[in-house]
Amino acid sequence: MAGSVTLGSVLVSVPALAQPVQGLYMSGEGGASLPQGQVVRNSSARDKYSPGAVGIGSIGYGLGNGFRVELEGHYRHNNLESLGSTGGKYNAHTNGRQEESGLMANALFDLDIGKSWLFPYFGAGIGYGWQNMNALITGNYAGQAYSQHVGGTYGNFAYQGIFGLSFPIPWAVGLSATAEYRFWTMLGPQSHHSVISGPATAALSSDYGFRNGNRDTRTDFNHSVMLGLRYEFNPAPPPPPPVTAPAAPAPVENRTYLVFFDWDKSTLTDRARAIVAVAAQASTNTQTTRIEVNGYTDNSTGHPGPQGERYNQELSLRRAQTIKAELVRDGVPGPSIDIHGFGDANPLVPTAANTREAQNRRVEIILH
Repeated sequence: MAGSVTLGSVLVSVPALAQPVQGLYMSGEGGASLPQGQVVRNSSARDKYSPGAVGIGSIGYGLGNGFRVELEGHYRHNNLESLGSTGGKYNAHTNGRQEESGLMANALFDLDIGKSWLFPYFGAGIGYGWQNMNALITGNYAGQAYSQHVGGTYGNFAYQGIFGLSFPIPWAVGLSATAEYRFWTMLGPQSHHSVISGPATAALSSDYGFRNGNRDTRTDFNHSVMLGLRYEFNPAPPPPPPVTAPAAPAPVENRTYLVFFDWDKSTLTDRARAIVAVAAQASTNTQTTRIEVNGYTDNSTGHPGPQGERYNQELSLRRAQTIKAELVRDGVPGPSIDIHGFGDANPLVPTAANTREAQNRRVEIILH
């Protein structure tokens, strides 16, 4: 038992993701029952059984974190194959069967090993089992023939270890195929009623292993290999596909269009209208959030001093308003257009005072 506890502690400590079995489930499985030889108490004899059949039905509950608990009922059947002994002392022939049944409470843990089609699991259980014997043994003991009938049912506490593999069936949600190994044993010695007849009865009565009325075996170790199905009534939904954050759009550079004006004019030439039309079309084909229209003049003026500065300021604003009106005619929403007049500030070409420069008489259309 200490070895089992240590193994369980090691397995639980291994970091693993649990298969999320949730809620109620049922399972059934069947396969081969492979008992070890059972030693007859206080003798050199050993009962040997041929491979038989086992069937197990369970109802359980998954906690959603890998752990689950279940109640199990089982049945095993094996034929008594022979009664062996050291040196062939008993020279016996056998005919009969042994049947075992029981109720077990199991605790299990499912492992996620990164394979969507395979989930190993392990566990252990405790419960109560019954062993039924109905066998006839004939032979001779010390040269005398005898016949012995062994029968009756014995019950005691039992425990088991479990290791299995589950294979989710993709086209049946909640259904999994299982392949499983169980080691099951009952506390002993197992005692059954025995009746011996024949000339050897008197000799056999002195041997506790063949005493009339009581025949005990000291071991009952069973290995079971099975295939089965498990159905979950409330299967966990498959994990959602990983969400990839959309790539942030690359920042769009501001686009600038220049419209030039004649000296002391705020009207548009044909060339100017063509440039405004291109800017209007570009604003609808790109992610434009705002359009800035900035008007400018050169530093020439027919009015010296502050009066000339005010005149250029007003002229630059009229030019910006002209461009806005043309953009609106070309389909651009008016609320998205901001206009500004900067007079002769920020010249494209630096000049001396009171100089006419065509490149400074402009409006800049900036698409943001």
